[in-house]
Formats: sequence, structure tokens, C-alpha cells
Amino acid sequence: MKIIKPLVLFFLLSVSNALLAAQVNINSADAETLAKELSGIGQNKAAAIVAYREQNGPYENVEDLARVKGIGKSTVEKNRAQIILE
Repeated sequence: MKIIKPLVLFFLLSVSNALLAAQVNINSADAETLAKELSGIGQNKAAAIVAYREQNGPYENVEDLARVKGIGKSTVEKNRAQIILE
């Protein structure tokens, strides 16, 4: 019984750390960072995010990300907690 509590605590801490993803500023991050940190965003979509930003100016809100070809609302929602705008 004494070993179970530390094991449970260790497991909970490990899981919580794994769930914490880095926040990404979509107005300044490069394509490599976007692809690495955002779920469902590969190198091509990340490059499209950067190209859209360069052509249209900074993203004003998270929903603007869905204007990028190949990125739908579900991808935006899946990454909402990791996306920041500064």
C-alpha cells in the first residue's frame, strides 16, 4: 500500500506534464515551430500559415487561422488552447 501512493502520484504528474503543450504565437512563430507544436499541422500547412500571415498581415483572432487553405475549424478548435496572438 505504501508503494501505491507514490506510484499514483508519479503517474498523475507524468500525465499532466505530457498534456501541457507549449503555447504558440501564430503571428511570430516560424513554420518549423508551428508544425512541431500544433496538432494536425504538418510542414506544408505550417508554411501556408506563415505565407498567409506575410500576405495578409497578423492574425487578429484564432478563428482567422481557418482562412488558410487546408486548415478547417476542427483543426483550429483542436489547437485553440495552444494558440496565442501577440
